[in-house]
Amino acid sequence: MMKNFFVCTYEFLGRLIFGLPRHKVFNFFKSNYMRAQGCEIGRDITFYPGIKINPARNIILGNNVDLAWGVIITTTGGVEIGDRTLIGYRTLISSANHNIPSNREHIFGSGHTAKKVTIGRDCWIGGNSVIVAGVTIGDGAVVGAGSVVTKDVKPYTVVGGVPAKFLRERD
Repeated sequence: MMKNFFVCTYEFLGRLIFGLPRHKVFNFFKSNYMRAQGCEIGRDITFYPGIKINPARNIILGNNVDLAWGVIITTTGGVEIGDRTLIGYRTLISSANHNIPSNREHIFGSGHTAKKVTIGRDCWIGGNSVIVAGVTIGDGAVVGAGSVVTKDVKPYTVVGGVPAKFLRERD
């Protein structure tokens, strides 16, 4: 009973804090809320309203990271986002995924696999993208809007599509 109370309180508080506008004053409160839970947060982070980071631990955000409206980040496996990186609207970054059991066993209760997601410096992740567990996106990479990134992305390349594929190198 107490566990449910604490979970609901934690979720309510997170929703309340991350529902605040993206003004510098409110971003200060959002950053400190995450720091209080053990996150490493750089300077001048922009948190748009409506983002969700759960649990708010196992995450490292560099300086000048921009998290747009509706970004969802699950941090069970760990997430690291480098300096000056833009994460577009409604992007999902998932550092854990459900296991698929063998022999037609029940999916519910089959557990999770957690793997770190690393996004380098000076990256741009287009809106509505999905970044799955275990992926590394190199410095300076661009992920086109609506892409599903299932494999590592080399530095200074542009990828896009479902699943995301190499499109070109950045000039």
